[in-house]
Amino acid sequence: MKSVPVEEALGMVLCHDLTKIVPGEFKGVAFKKGHIITEEDISKMLDMGKKNIYVWEMQEGILHENEAGERMARVAMGKEILLSEPLEGKVSLLANCKGLLKVNYTALEKINVLDEAMIATLHTDIVVEKGTVVAGTRIIPLFIDEFKIEEIERICKDEGPIIWVEPLKTMKVGIITTGSEVYTGRITDKFGPVIRNKIFEIGSKVIKQILVSDNVSMIADAVNDLLEIGAEMIIVTGGMSVDPDDVTPAGIREAGADIISYGAPVLPGSMFLIAYKNHIPVLGLPGCVMYNKITVFDLILPRIIAGEKIKREDITKLGHGGLCFNCKVCSFPACSFGKC
Repeated sequence: MKSVPVEEALGMVLCHDLTKIVPGEFKGVAFKKGHIITEEDISKMLDMGKKNIYVWEMQEGILHENEAGERMARVAMGKEILLSEPLEGKVSLLANCKGLLKVNYTALEKINVLDEAMIATLHTDIVVEKGTVVAGTRIIPLFIDEFKIEEIERICKDEGPIIWVEPLKTMKVGIITTGSEVYTGRITDKFGPVIRNKIFEIGSKVIKQILVSDNVSMIADAVNDLLEIGAEMIIVTGGMSVDPDDVTPAGIREAGADIISYGAPVLPGSMFLIAYKNHIPVLGLPGCVMYNKITVFDLILPRIIAGEKIKREDITKLGHGGLCFNCKVCSFPACSFGKC
């Protein structure tokens, strides 16, 4: 570092805090260590009685924290991500729309194992609102060797962006409600309204609900009826347990759908089923979805709405983090549920 006249410090980096004192009004830091001095700052420093200040001498191949943080953020960002201006070395990445947050956590780990630089993100596969801060970058010291940032840029070039947002689609959803007690009108359907509300909240719409008895052929016919009218996702409620008259899985099979997974390592929601027919997802929901605020359905639904095709390994991975605390005051998704 070196001492220079304030008038000659334009564009230089302050290497110590500058305290401002206004008797009876203010005492505190006016300029922080690491601040890059602007033309406007010079007059303010002179007003504070500063004739000379200590600055860092910049060297070729060395980056200031603001430049380093911004370069990291730019290579880390994918689609529907915005950047903040650098602030004391930190750059925030924000969602540009409501959608499903995706994090390339394999590449993220390769970056964070390097010295003196870091990127922190929210968890992958959660729904975020427009404007949500989803990640932040910064270096640990005030300056860093440029080659370390170039290594991060190489990782992102080779492995793609670190973080992006998949916009949520508007899907046409069909509901099949099983159970002879509902079909005959002995009890009022309470499952359908729960599903309708979740579909509405995520921005899609229910185009038709069909009531059927506990009958394999009726379930199969209902699946195919909904496909014929353009359903892009079909949700079958009830009939997913091990009782002899719980025939939903058999009905989905008879409709010609390929079952990807029957059962999930998630509580609540272990009896969850997912199948596909003609690339259209068919979900079999256990009764817990009606009674519990958050279940396996809330983990899988946003991914389908964002356009993902769910694979069996997507389900099996949910076991680590698949136990819900059933908190009295639910904070999902700001909790461990569904996060491996």
